[in-house]
Amino acid sequence: MSENTSSEPVGALAADPGDVGRRVALRRRELGLTREETAARAGMAPNYLEYLETRPAEVDTGSLLRLAGALETSESQLLGGGVDLPPGRGDAAARPVLETLDPAECWARLSEHGIGRVAFSTPLDPVVLPVNYQVLDGAIVYRTAAGSVPATAVGHRVAFEVDHMDEALSQGWSVLMTGPAELVTRPAGSGRPAHGTGPTPWAGGQRDVWVRIAPDAITGRVIRVH
Repeated sequence: MSENTSSEPVGALAADPGDVGRRVALRRRELGLTREETAARAGMAPNYLEYLETRPAEVDTGSLLRLAGALETSESQLLGGGVDLPPGRGDAAARPVLETLDPAECWARLSEHGIGRVAFSTPLDPVVLPVNYQVLDGAIVYRTAAGSVPATAVGHRVAFEVDHMDEALSQGWSVLMTGPAELVTRPAGSGRPAHGTGPTPWAGGQRDVWVRIAPDAITGRVIRVH
């Protein structure tokens, strides 16, 4: 019988080191839980959870199962399963309730920054594009490159949409805003973040064009499970 010379712990699940910890930390913050509360739910030491969230580490099967239960999600989600598939592939909950969000609740859902979708018409076709945004002075601001498609939104009315889905519970929310998109040329403190701040596009590259969406209509919906 051959001897197992691998340094990987028995029962460990394959994932890029550190990825699981980042997903655990994100899900914990989504639920509003402290590390101590999460560790208590999962039956593990808070120090171990801190280590997992902050350093590259392998997670054994038992710990992953307990964390998934504590965070009301699945082991697959914590491992990054389904990242190449569209969201919302699960079944609907038994008793979902669709509710309307008022404007204040919509702004609260958008938080300070995130990823949203800007939609507008071009001379060829309508387009919908994901952008990293920041909420600033009652408006949406995003950065893009000169001559890019997102930059052509300037001077047009656009729609801006943000949503979030809880795959484990089959619930989520969406916010839709509409209004004019304008080029931001004013100095910092007047609709444009200071130098070195603001939304950082995940796409990288030189993106010095700032676009501001001043919404004049805001609607939102949330699906709750009771």
